[in-house]
Amino acid sequence: MLAELPSGLIAEVERAAKLLATKQRICILTGAGISAESGIPTFRDKQTGLWENYSAEDLATPDAFARDPKLVWSWYQWRRQQVASKKPNPAHIALAQWQYHSRSTHHQLTLITQNVDDLHEQAGSVVTHLHGNLWRNKCSRCDTPYQSQSNGSYDSEDSINFDEALIICQHCDGYIRPDIVWFGESLPVQSWQTAEEAAADCDVFISIGTSSLVYPAAGLAQLAKHNGAKIIEINPYPTPNTLVNITLAAKAGVILPELVKRMGVL
Repeated sequence: MLAELPSGLIAEVERAAKLLATKQRICILTGAGISAESGIPTFRDKQTGLWENYSAEDLATPDAFARDPKLVWSWYQWRRQQVASKKPNPAHIALAQWQYHSRSTHHQLTLITQNVDDLHEQAGSVVTHLHGNLWRNKCSRCDTPYQSQSNGSYDSEDSINFDEALIICQHCDGYIRPDIVWFGESLPVQSWQTAEEAAADCDVFISIGTSSLVYPAAGLAQLAKHNGAKIIEINPYPTPNTLVNITLAAKAGVILPELVKRMGVL
């Protein structure tokens, strides 16, 4: 696969591998691009079917849920159906293998994601979610986590209930909502603290499938850079960012398997 890439990109992959092989603490942030390679639409993609006249940004807000909870809940149930059959791609698998390998070599690899799917977990990774989890629910009023009484929880494709009927919290009678960080809401305190600590303490910060210009990604990369870390970006559409030391302008599913192979992980 790597032989099909331009010689300049091959050289950059090898340079990144040599850098990473000498470092102990790696912080990785993944975004929508890595999930898109598994067929999961991004927020920038045009909505389809019944939702083509709606904007994702207009539905993923507390105000939208307060105004029309049935509409927002139905949209998330539709999104869950779109994501349920998707599987990890070679990028997810390579990251999981790298993380597993790092435990035996006493390296520290912290994986953080802006994605709400569970493809990293399916691949075997331990990951910190900054924007919540599509398969979890909570009360919109009291924040109590919700588990379905009929099928346990959204733990696997076989146990998912896509019913669009609204659910009432047993504790306060509020409506149950997806446990997602919506526009206008704060990131989870513990998850953000984990991300900040990992970025501040890393030797190399890797941005995969997400812009290095948009927050919170930009804030983490800047924090890492400020503390002396090298920055690697893996993105077929790289951002014009002076923070980045090495740019790998190709899909993560192509780059990551080759990168970890050259590091001796595979």
